[in-house]
Amino acid sequence: MHVTSKEEFSILLLGLDNAGKTTLLSQIKSHYLSSHPAPATKTVPTVGQNVATIDLPDMYLKVWDIGGQESLRRLWQSYYASCHAIIFLVDSTDIGSGVEVSESGDIGAGSSGVEEEDGRLAECRAVLEAVLAHEDTSGVPLLVLANKQDREDCVEVVRIKEGLVKRVFEGERGAGIRDSRVLPC
Repeated sequence: MHVTSKEEFSILLLGLDNAGKTTLLSQIKSHYLSSHPAPATKTVPTVGQNVATIDLPDMYLKVWDIGGQESLRRLWQSYYASCHAIIFLVDSTDIGSGVEVSESGDIGAGSSGVEEEDGRLAECRAVLEAVLAHEDTSGVPLLVLANKQDREDCVEVVRIKEGLVKRVFEGERGAGIRDSRVLPC
């Protein structure tokens, strides 16, 4: 905590690699920190973490962008105990063009549970389930951002909401009721 009486809150930016976490953090920094120019059009994969502290009138927000590569995901849990919210980014262009969502919210898949055309949706769902199953994330608010909605090849937010989040919260391994939202980004 800083020397002032302001409270400090930590937000984790999580998601698979190339979901857009670093770009989002760069946009947040350019919006709130006058010392940071507009984000570059190219970013490099995060190996480890990036962090920004945003000074708001009544609080400090510490935003942690943690690498999403499979080899780095096991490090995420070391941040859970001190986080106040999680923003989970989903690459809307990398979840499959032929994703079919049934009335129950199940994603159309073969007997293996994953089809090639599903892109990385099954991986994304499994990673989100693992995050929410950890005891230190119990009760932590969740915002799922369907990123890259400006691209023509994206999957609509409603389909991501029905196929990913609904299944995570209401499926066999569902985490139950939690303050959560799915928004376009």
